[in-house]
Amino acid sequence: MLFQREGGLQVQVRETIAALNRLGQDDAHPLQAELVDPNRQRLDQFDLIHVFSAINGNYRVVEAATDMGVPVVLSPLLSPGWDRASGFRARVADRLAGRLTAWHVQTSYAQTKKALQLARLVIALGEAERDAITSGFLIEPAKIRVFPNGISRQFFTARPELFRHRTGIRGPFVLMAGTVSPYKNQLGLVQALEGLDLPIVLIGRCGRDDQGYLEAVLRSPQVRWLGELQHEDPLLASAFGAASVVALPSHGEVFPLAVLEALACGTPVVMTDENALDLRESDFALRKIAWHDGEAQRAAIRHFIDQPPQREAVRALVEQYTWQRVASQIANCYFDLAARLAAERGMAPQVPQALVALDIKEHAAVRQEEAQRGSA
Repeated sequence: MLFQREGGLQVQVRETIAALNRLGQDDAHPLQAELVDPNRQRLDQFDLIHVFSAINGNYRVVEAATDMGVPVVLSPLLSPGWDRASGFRARVADRLAGRLTAWHVQTSYAQTKKALQLARLVIALGEAERDAITSGFLIEPAKIRVFPNGISRQFFTARPELFRHRTGIRGPFVLMAGTVSPYKNQLGLVQALEGLDLPIVLIGRCGRDDQGYLEAVLRSPQVRWLGELQHEDPLLASAFGAASVVALPSHGEVFPLAVLEALACGTPVVMTDENALDLRESDFALRKIAWHDGEAQRAAIRHFIDQPPQREAVRALVEQYTWQRVASQIANCYFDLAARLAAERGMAPQVPQALVALDIKEHAAVRQEEAQRGSA
Protein backbone atom coordinates (compact mmCIF):
# COMPACT_ATOMS: atom_id res chain seq x y z
CA MET A 1 0.00 0.00 0.00
CA LEU A 2 3.00 2.31 0.23
CA PHE A 3 2.53 4.14 -3.03
CA GLN A 4 -1.25 4.33 -2.81
CA ARG A 5 -0.55 7.54 -0.89
CA GLU A 6 1.89 10.38 -1.35
CA GLY A 7 3.86 12.05 1.40
CA GLY A 8 7.18 12.29 3.18
CA LEU A 9 7.66 8.53 3.53
CA GLN A 10 7.22 7.92 -0.18
CA VAL A 11 9.70 10.70 -0.96
CA GLN A 12 12.19 9.27 1.54
CA VAL A 13 12.02 5.78 0.02
CA ARG A 14 12.29 6.97 -3.60
CA GLU A 15 15.08 9.46 -2.96
CA THR A 16 17.08 7.03 -0.82
CA ILE A 17 16.94 4.31 -3.48
CA ALA A 18 17.88 6.75 -6.28
CA ALA A 19 20.76 8.24 -4.28
CA LEU A 20 22.08 4.79 -3.29
CA ASN A 21 22.11 3.69 -6.92
CA ARG A 22 23.94 6.86 -8.00
CA LEU A 23 26.43 6.16 -5.25
CA GLY A 24 26.65 2.51 -6.29
CA GLN A 25 28.20 3.49 -9.61
CA ASP A 26 31.32 4.53 -7.67
CA ASP A 27 33.90 1.80 -7.15
CA ALA A 28 34.19 2.85 -3.50
CA HIS A 29 30.54 1.95 -2.86
CA PRO A 30 29.62 -0.91 -5.22
CA LEU A 31 25.98 -1.62 -4.47
CA GLN A 32 22.55 -1.84 -6.03
CA ALA A 33 19.27 -0.90 -4.33
CA GLU A 34 15.74 -1.71 -5.37
CA LEU A 35 12.24 -1.81 -3.92
CA VAL A 36 11.45 -5.43 -3.14
CA ASP A 37 8.17 -6.95 -4.31
CA PRO A 38 7.36 -9.45 -1.52
CA ASN A 39 4.75 -11.15 -3.71
CA ARG A 40 7.33 -12.07 -6.33
CA GLN A 41 10.70 -12.06 -4.58
CA ARG A 42 12.08 -13.82 -1.53
CA LEU A 43 13.90 -11.67 0.98
CA ASP A 44 16.92 -14.00 0.93
CA GLN A 45 17.59 -12.97 -2.67
CA PHE A 46 19.20 -9.91 -1.13
CA ASP A 47 22.26 -9.35 1.01
CA LEU A 48 20.50 -6.88 3.27
CA ILE A 49 16.98 -5.58 3.81
CA HIS A 50 16.31 -1.96 4.78
CA VAL A 51 12.82 -1.54 6.22
CA PHE A 52 11.24 1.90 6.42
CA SER A 53 8.64 2.32 9.21
CA ALA A 54 8.29 -0.04 12.16
CA ILE A 55 4.49 0.00 12.23
CA ASN A 56 1.53 -1.38 10.24
CA GLY A 57 2.78 -4.95 10.33
CA ASN A 58 6.30 -4.30 9.07
CA TYR A 59 7.65 -6.30 12.01
CA ARG A 60 6.64 -9.38 10.01
CA VAL A 61 9.08 -8.39 7.27
CA VAL A 62 11.83 -8.02 9.87
CA GLU A 63 10.90 -11.42 11.34
CA ALA A 64 10.92 -13.14 7.96
CA ALA A 65 14.27 -11.68 6.93
CA THR A 66 15.80 -12.58 10.30
CA ASP A 67 14.52 -16.15 10.02
CA MET A 68 16.18 -16.38 6.59
CA GLY A 69 19.46 -15.09 7.98
CA VAL A 70 19.27 -11.79 6.11
CA PRO A 71 20.37 -8.77 8.20
CA VAL A 72 17.88 -5.93 8.59
CA VAL A 73 18.47 -2.19 8.86
CA LEU A 74 15.40 -0.44 10.23
CA SER A 75 14.37 3.21 9.89
CA PRO A 76 11.49 3.11 12.41
CA LEU A 77 10.09 6.66 11.95
CA LEU A 78 8.85 6.81 15.54
CA SER A 79 7.17 9.80 17.13
CA PRO A 80 9.49 11.70 19.48
CA GLY A 81 6.61 11.70 21.97
CA TRP A 82 7.69 8.28 23.21
CA ASP A 83 9.49 8.43 26.57
CA ARG A 84 10.01 6.21 29.63
CA ALA A 85 6.55 6.92 31.03
CA SER A 86 4.64 6.26 27.80
CA GLY A 87 6.76 3.18 27.11
CA PHE A 88 6.03 1.80 30.57
CA ARG A 89 2.27 2.36 30.11
CA ALA A 90 2.40 0.68 26.71
CA ARG A 91 4.18 -2.37 28.12
CA VAL A 92 1.61 -2.63 30.92
CA ALA A 93 -1.21 -2.36 28.36
CA ASP A 94 0.40 -5.04 26.20
CA ARG A 95 0.72 -7.48 29.11
CA LEU A 96 -2.85 -6.79 30.16
CA ALA A 97 -4.17 -7.33 26.63
CA GLY A 98 -2.22 -10.58 26.39
CA ARG A 99 -3.52 -11.96 29.67
CA LEU A 100 -7.14 -11.00 28.90
CA THR A 101 -7.02 -12.75 25.52
CA ALA A 102 -4.85 -15.78 26.36
CA TRP A 103 -2.04 -14.03 24.44
CA HIS A 104 -3.99 -13.98 21.17
CA VAL A 105 -3.83 -10.18 20.98
CA GLN A 106 -0.63 -8.20 20.64
CA THR A 107 -0.41 -4.42 20.70
CA SER A 108 1.27 -2.31 18.05
CA TYR A 109 3.79 -1.27 20.69
CA ALA A 110 4.92 -4.88 21.14
CA GLN A 111 5.19 -5.35 17.37
CA THR A 112 7.24 -2.18 16.97
CA LYS A 113 9.51 -3.17 19.84
CA LYS A 114 10.07 -6.61 18.30
CA ALA A 115 11.09 -5.04 14.99
CA LEU A 116 13.54 -2.78 16.81
CA GLN A 117 14.99 -5.71 18.76
CA LEU A 118 15.44 -7.94 15.70
CA ALA A 119 17.00 -5.27 13.48
CA ARG A 120 20.79 -5.41 13.38
CA LEU A 121 20.99 -1.65 12.96
CA VAL A 122 18.45 1.14 13.59
CA ILE A 123 18.60 4.52 11.85
CA ALA A 124 16.95 7.46 13.62
CA LEU A 125 16.22 10.75 11.89
CA GLY A 126 17.36 12.87 14.83
CA GLU A 127 18.40 12.88 18.46
CA ALA A 128 14.77 13.17 19.59
CA GLU A 129 13.86 9.96 17.74
CA ARG A 130 16.95 8.25 19.15
CA ASP A 131 15.81 9.21 22.65
CA ALA A 132 12.31 7.88 21.90
CA ILE A 133 13.77 4.55 20.74
CA THR A 134 16.00 4.11 23.78
CA SER A 135 13.60 5.46 26.41
CA GLY A 136 10.24 4.32 25.07
CA PHE A 137 11.31 0.94 23.65
CA LEU A 138 14.41 0.15 25.76
CA ILE A 139 16.70 -0.42 22.76
CA GLU A 140 20.43 -0.25 23.42
CA PRO A 141 21.97 2.99 22.06
CA ALA A 142 24.91 1.15 20.49
CA LYS A 143 22.78 -0.20 17.62
CA ILE A 144 21.35 3.22 16.68
CA ARG A 145 22.76 5.66 14.11
CA VAL A 146 21.37 9.14 13.48
CA PHE A 147 21.05 10.43 9.91
CA PRO A 148 18.51 13.08 8.84
CA ASN A 149 16.39 13.12 5.72
CA GLY A 150 17.60 14.93 2.62
CA ILE A 151 16.11 17.68 0.50
CA SER A 152 15.54 17.52 -3.25
CA ARG A 153 17.51 20.09 -5.22
CA GLN A 154 14.48 21.79 -6.79
CA PHE A 155 13.62 23.40 -3.45
CA PHE A 156 16.97 25.21 -3.23
CA THR A 157 16.36 26.80 -6.63
CA ALA A 158 12.59 27.39 -6.39
CA ARG A 159 11.18 30.60 -7.84
CA PRO A 160 7.88 32.15 -6.68
CA GLU A 161 6.74 33.39 -10.09
CA LEU A 162 5.01 30.16 -11.15
CA PHE A 163 2.86 30.05 -8.01
CA ARG A 164 2.00 33.76 -8.26
CA HIS A 165 1.00 33.36 -11.90
CA ARG A 166 -1.12 30.22 -11.34
CA THR A 167 -2.97 31.47 -8.24
CA GLY A 168 -3.05 35.24 -8.59
CA ILE A 169 -1.92 35.63 -4.97
CA ARG A 170 0.49 38.58 -4.90
CA GLY A 171 0.87 39.56 -1.25
CA PRO A 172 1.92 37.71 1.91
CA PHE A 173 0.33 34.34 2.66
CA VAL A 174 0.77 31.33 4.96
CA LEU A 175 1.32 27.91 3.40
CA MET A 176 0.53 24.57 5.00
CA ALA A 177 1.49 21.40 3.10
CA GLY A 178 0.42 17.98 4.33
CA THR A 179 -2.47 15.56 4.59
CA VAL A 180 -5.69 17.37 5.52
CA SER A 181 -6.79 15.82 8.82
CA PRO A 182 -7.53 16.74 12.44
CA TYR A 183 -4.11 15.40 13.42
CA LYS A 184 -2.40 17.84 11.10
CA ASN A 185 -4.55 20.60 12.61
CA GLN A 186 -5.37 22.82 9.63
CA LEU A 187 -8.51 24.02 11.42
CA GLY A 188 -6.46 25.05 14.45
CA LEU A 189 -4.24 27.17 12.21
CA VAL A 190 -7.26 28.84 10.60
CA GLN A 191 -8.72 29.65 14.00
CA ALA A 192 -5.38 30.98 15.24
CA LEU A 193 -5.18 33.42 12.31
CA GLU A 194 -8.83 34.46 12.38
CA GLY A 195 -9.29 38.20 11.91
CA LEU A 196 -6.00 38.71 10.10
CA ASP A 197 -6.22 39.71 6.47
CA LEU A 198 -3.89 36.89 5.56
CA PRO A 199 -4.57 34.16 2.99
CA ILE A 200 -3.92 30.56 4.05
CA VAL A 201 -3.01 28.16 1.24
CA LEU A 202 -3.38 24.44 1.87
CA ILE A 203 -1.72 21.75 -0.25
CA GLY A 204 -2.34 18.09 0.43
CA ARG A 205 -4.54 15.07 0.06
CA CYS A 206 -7.78 14.72 1.99
CA GLY A 207 -9.09 11.21 2.67
CA ARG A 208 -12.74 10.31 2.39
CA ASP A 209 -13.18 10.12 6.17
CA ASP A 210 -11.91 13.68 6.58
CA GLN A 211 -14.08 15.38 3.96
CA GLY A 212 -16.27 16.89 6.69
CA TYR A 213 -13.16 18.28 8.38
CA LEU A 214 -12.02 19.83 5.08
CA GLU A 215 -15.44 21.45 4.61
CA ALA A 216 -15.15 23.01 8.07
CA VAL A 217 -11.70 24.38 7.20
CA LEU A 218 -12.91 25.79 3.88
CA ARG A 219 -15.72 27.75 5.53
CA SER A 220 -13.13 30.39 6.29
CA PRO A 221 -12.94 32.89 3.39
CA GLN A 222 -9.19 33.23 3.89
CA VAL A 223 -8.47 29.56 3.03
CA ARG A 224 -7.58 28.27 -0.42
CA TRP A 225 -7.03 24.53 -0.97
CA LEU A 226 -5.01 23.46 -4.01
CA GLY A 227 -5.46 19.73 -3.48
CA GLU A 228 -2.62 17.24 -3.71
CA LEU A 229 0.52 18.06 -5.69
CA GLN A 230 3.16 15.53 -6.65
CA HIS A 231 6.52 16.05 -5.01
CA GLU A 232 8.19 16.67 -8.38
CA ASP A 233 5.56 19.25 -9.46
CA PRO A 234 7.33 22.62 -9.96
CA LEU A 235 4.25 24.32 -8.50
CA LEU A 236 4.94 22.73 -5.10
CA ALA A 237 8.47 24.10 -4.84
CA SER A 238 7.27 27.44 -6.17
CA ALA A 239 4.57 27.58 -3.47
CA PHE A 240 7.20 27.04 -0.77
CA GLY A 241 9.32 29.77 -2.34
CA ALA A 242 6.44 32.24 -2.61
CA ALA A 243 5.06 31.77 0.92
CA SER A 244 5.78 34.27 3.65
CA VAL A 245 5.60 31.56 6.31
CA VAL A 246 5.10 27.79 6.24
CA ALA A 247 3.03 26.48 9.16
CA LEU A 248 2.90 22.92 10.49
CA PRO A 249 0.94 22.96 13.78
CA SER A 250 0.25 19.21 13.83
CA HIS A 251 -0.02 17.09 16.97
CA GLY A 252 3.39 15.59 16.24
CA GLU A 253 6.01 15.02 13.55
CA VAL A 254 9.15 12.89 13.26
CA PHE A 255 11.43 14.71 10.81
CA PRO A 256 9.05 16.57 8.47
CA LEU A 257 10.31 17.02 4.93
CA ALA A 258 7.94 19.95 4.41
CA VAL A 259 9.86 21.94 7.01
CA LEU A 260 13.25 21.16 5.43
CA GLU A 261 11.89 21.99 1.98
CA ALA A 262 10.47 25.31 3.19
CA LEU A 263 13.80 26.28 4.73
CA ALA A 264 15.61 25.25 1.53
CA CYS A 265 13.38 27.77 -0.26
CA GLY A 266 14.39 30.43 2.25
CA THR A 267 10.96 30.49 3.90
CA PRO A 268 10.61 30.65 7.72
CA VAL A 269 8.56 28.01 9.52
CA VAL A 270 6.26 27.83 12.53
CA MET A 271 5.77 24.20 13.57
CA THR A 272 4.73 21.87 16.37
CA ASP A 273 7.14 21.41 19.25
CA GLU A 274 6.50 17.63 19.11
CA ASN A 275 9.17 16.75 16.55
CA ALA A 276 12.63 15.27 16.08
CA LEU A 277 14.07 18.14 14.05
CA ASP A 278 17.05 19.84 15.70
CA LEU A 279 18.68 22.72 13.83
CA ARG A 280 21.17 24.74 15.81
CA GLU A 281 20.88 28.54 15.88
CA SER A 282 17.68 28.42 13.83
CA ASP A 283 15.37 30.53 16.02
CA PHE A 284 15.54 33.40 13.54
CA ALA A 285 13.74 31.22 10.97
CA LEU A 286 12.17 28.30 12.85
CA ARG A 287 9.76 28.53 15.79
CA LYS A 288 8.49 25.44 17.63
CA ILE A 289 5.16 25.91 19.41
CA ALA A 290 2.62 23.58 21.04
CA TRP A 291 0.02 22.48 18.51
CA HIS A 292 -2.85 23.80 20.65
CA ASP A 293 -1.28 27.23 21.41
CA GLY A 294 -3.01 29.28 18.74
CA GLU A 295 -2.05 32.59 20.33
CA ALA A 296 1.67 31.79 20.18
CA GLN A 297 1.33 30.52 16.60
CA ARG A 298 -0.38 33.74 15.59
CA ALA A 299 2.33 35.86 17.21
CA ALA A 300 5.16 33.88 15.58
CA ILE A 301 3.58 34.06 12.13
CA ARG A 302 3.01 37.80 12.44
CA HIS A 303 6.63 38.24 13.54
CA PHE A 304 7.97 36.46 10.46
CA ILE A 305 5.70 38.48 8.16
CA ASP A 306 6.61 41.81 9.76
CA GLN A 307 10.31 40.95 10.07
CA PRO A 308 11.15 38.33 7.45
CA PRO A 309 14.62 36.76 7.75
CA GLN A 310 17.01 36.90 4.83
CA ARG A 311 16.25 33.98 2.55
CA GLU A 312 19.89 33.12 1.92
CA ALA A 313 20.49 32.86 5.67
CA VAL A 314 17.48 30.56 5.99
CA ARG A 315 18.71 28.33 3.15
CA ALA A 316 22.10 28.06 4.80
CA LEU A 317 20.48 26.23 7.74
CA VAL A 318 19.84 23.16 5.59
CA GLU A 319 22.35 23.38 2.77
CA GLN A 320 24.11 20.20 3.96
CA TYR A 321 20.90 18.14 3.86
CA THR A 322 21.30 16.45 0.49
CA TRP A 323 20.01 12.98 -0.35
CA GLN A 324 23.44 12.06 -1.72
CA ARG A 325 25.11 12.83 1.60
CA VAL A 326 22.47 10.84 3.47
CA ALA A 327 22.87 7.90 1.06
CA SER A 328 26.63 7.92 1.59
CA GLN A 329 26.16 7.67 5.36
CA ILE A 330 23.60 4.89 5.00
CA ALA A 331 25.80 2.96 2.55
CA ASN A 332 28.69 3.12 5.00
CA CYS A 333 26.40 1.55 7.59
CA TYR A 334 25.54 -1.25 5.16
CA PHE A 335 29.21 -2.04 4.54
CA ASP A 336 30.13 -1.78 8.21
CA LEU A 337 27.31 -4.17 9.08
CA ALA A 338 28.39 -6.61 6.37
CA ALA A 339 31.96 -6.57 7.68
CA ARG A 340 30.80 -7.07 11.27
CA LEU A 341 28.60 -10.02 10.32
CA ALA A 342 31.45 -11.59 8.36
CA ALA A 343 33.71 -11.24 11.38
CA GLU A 344 31.10 -12.87 13.59
CA ARG A 345 30.94 -15.81 11.20
CA GLY A 346 34.71 -16.04 10.87
CA MET A 347 34.54 -15.22 7.17
CA ALA A 348 36.29 -12.71 4.97
CA PRO A 349 34.15 -9.58 4.49
CA GLN A 350 31.96 -9.76 1.40
CA VAL A 351 30.89 -6.68 -0.53
CA PRO A 352 27.09 -6.62 -0.68
CA GLN A 353 25.93 -6.96 -4.26
CA ALA A 354 22.26 -6.17 -3.77
CA LEU A 355 20.86 -3.89 -1.11
CA VAL A 356 17.18 -3.24 -0.97
CA ALA A 357 15.22 -0.33 0.47
CA LEU A 358 11.87 -1.74 1.46
CA ASP A 359 8.52 -0.69 2.88
CA ILE A 360 5.22 -2.35 2.03
CA LYS A 361 2.85 -0.39 4.23
CA GLU A 362 0.91 2.82 4.12
CA HIS A 363 2.18 6.37 4.53
CA ALA A 364 3.24 6.82 8.15
CA ALA A 365 2.29 10.48 8.56
CA VAL A 366 -1.27 9.59 9.56
CA ARG A 367 -1.18 5.84 10.18
CA GLN A 368 1.82 5.97 12.54
CA GLU A 369 0.19 8.64 14.65
CA GLU A 370 -3.06 6.66 14.92
CA ALA A 371 -1.26 3.41 15.81
CA GLN A 372 0.88 5.03 18.47
CA ARG A 373 -2.07 6.81 20.07
CA GLY A 374 -3.91 3.50 20.19
CA SER A 375 -0.98 1.56 21.62
CA ALA A 376 -0.36 4.10 24.38
